[in-house]
Amino acid sequence: MAVSHTHLRQWTREEYLKMAEAGVFAPGERVELIEGQITTKTKPSASEATSTTLLAEELRRAFGGGYVIRVQGPLALGPLSEPEPDVAVVRGSPRDYRDAHPTTAVLVVEVSDTTLVLDRQQKAGLYARAGIPEYWILNLLERVLEVYRDPAPLPDHPLAYGYRSSERLDASASVVPLAASATPIAVADLLP
Repeated sequence: MAVSHTHLRQWTREEYLKMAEAGVFAPGERVELIEGQITTKTKPSASEATSTTLLAEELRRAFGGGYVIRVQGPLALGPLSEPEPDVAVVRGSPRDYRDAHPTTAVLVVEVSDTTLVLDRQQKAGLYARAGIPEYWILNLLERVLEVYRDPAPLPDHPLAYGYRSSERLDASASVVPLAASATPIAVADLLP
């Protein structure tokens, strides 16, 4: 008896963008490309949407001019990945990204309740491999901010990359973004 193997096809960013332009995805359908796989994103809950808005406001205040706070905008992270983090802080001005999505960020934040495992594993590996120096997960289930820093090759992590430093901050704590070192942000101000 012959054994057959199923292989998943990996999509490139170029193919993914052509599919979007051709209308393969329904209007308003939330998808992202992660390591060649097209994944659907669930519609954010009210608490996720609230926290995303609060994050964007606090990060605009902390970073000021010279940075763009992108909410659910794509990052072009190599030929097989175009995630859409809940919030990304990128250098420059909005018009710098008129013709192409940013390829890096100084900070990426995912607001998480139902996607916590994906955010801690695959997304953390993806962002670390891209050299993004700081990654936060606003963990709504436990009402903490998980702060990851110092990306590096880590063979036992997803995608063989991860962050060497991590800490969990509860609602009574504050965090100072690496690239905006003068402005602390209260974790309580990010929670719904």
